[in-house]
Amino acid sequence: MQTHVEQLSRFKTLGRLKTPAVLRAVAIMLAVAMIASIVGLVYIPWVQTAPGTGSVTALDPRDRVQNVTALVAGRILRWDVTDGSIVKRGDPIAQIVDNDPLLLDRLRAERAQKLAEIQAAELAAQTAMLDVNRTGSLFREGLAARRDYESAQIKVADYRAKIAQSRAAINKVDVDLSRQSAQIVRAPRDGRIMRINAGDSATMVKQGDVLATFAPEDSVRIVELYVDGRDVPLISPGRRVRLAFEGWPAIQFSGWPSVAQGMFDGRVRAIDLSASDNGLFRLLVEPAPDRAPWPREPYVRLGAKVRGWVLMDTVPAGFELWRQLNDFPLQFQPPADPKAAPIPPKEKKPNA
Repeated sequence: MQTHVEQLSRFKTLGRLKTPAVLRAVAIMLAVAMIASIVGLVYIPWVQTAPGTGSVTALDPRDRVQNVTALVAGRILRWDVTDGSIVKRGDPIAQIVDNDPLLLDRLRAERAQKLAEIQAAELAAQTAMLDVNRTGSLFREGLAARRDYESAQIKVADYRAKIAQSRAAINKVDVDLSRQSAQIVRAPRDGRIMRINAGDSATMVKQGDVLATFAPEDSVRIVELYVDGRDVPLISPGRRVRLAFEGWPAIQFSGWPSVAQGMFDGRVRAIDLSASDNGLFRLLVEPAPDRAPWPREPYVRLGAKVRGWVLMDTVPAGFELWRQLNDFPLQFQPPADPKAAPIPPKEKKPNA
C-alpha cells in the first residue's frame, strides 16, 4: 500500500503546493471563535428585558399640565400674564367682567330689597301672632268664632311663608354675588403659564371655557411606560427598570445592564389592569430609592419621551438567542411558595 508521500511524489506539482500561512491563521481564528461562541452562548449570563416606550408625567394629578378655565360668563377685561410667565399661588391671571357693568350694584340693591321685605314680614308676623293669641283667648271664652281664630292662624302662616321665600331669594342673590366676585381668575399653584388661549376685551367667554394652560413646578415625577401585553403577566410591582430619557446621551446594553452608560434606574410602582387605547399596557415607574436620582429640569421636563427596559430573569445567552429567533415570550420562573404542600408520590398499583 502506498504512503501519502509516495502518492504525492507521483504528482510533483501538487506536492510543491503548500497551504498559505494566512489561510491557516484564519482557519485557526475561525475555529477558536466558533468554540468561544459556543462556550459563551452556554455560560455567559444574559438579563432578559421587556422593552417599552412612554413619557415623563407627574405622580400627583394636581402637578400635571392643566387648563385654567373661566369661572363666570362675560368678556375679558384684562390679562395679567403672558405666555411663559412665572406665577405664584393666588396671582391674578385674567379679569372677566359681565356685559352689564351695573350688574353687581343691581344684585346688591335686590339683596337690600329682600332684607327689607323680610323685616316687614317679620313685624307683620309678630302683629298677626298677637292677634292669634287674642282671638284664641276670646274663642276659648266663647266670645269669638272659630273662623276668626283660624283666619288669624292662616295670616301668621302666610307671613312665615313670605319670610322663607325672601330668604331663599337672598340666598340666590348671594350665590350670584359670589360668582361675580370670582371674576378674577387666579393661579391655582406655583408654576408657569404655558399658553394663553383667549383674546382681548372683545372676546366673549362662557363659564368653563379654557383661558390658559398652566404647568406646576417642582412636581414629583414618574414615568408612564407602555409595554406589550405578552410581557405584562411576567412583570410585577417592584421590578427594576432601566430608563433612557429623551435628549440625555445614553448607551444601552440590554443583556448586561451593568455596562450601560447614561441610563437611570426605576422601579415598577403599578400596572394597569386593562390595555390602553394603543393596545399596550401602562406601567407606572418611580425612581429607585437606592440609585442615583433622575435628571432634573430643564434636562428632563414633563412630557419628555422615555425608553425603558424592565429587567426580568437571567438566562444563558444561547437560550436568549434561541428565544429571539423563535419569537417566544420571556422566561417564566414561578416564585417558590414555602406554604405550598408537597405533591405526594404516586402509589404503585399492585400487579394482578
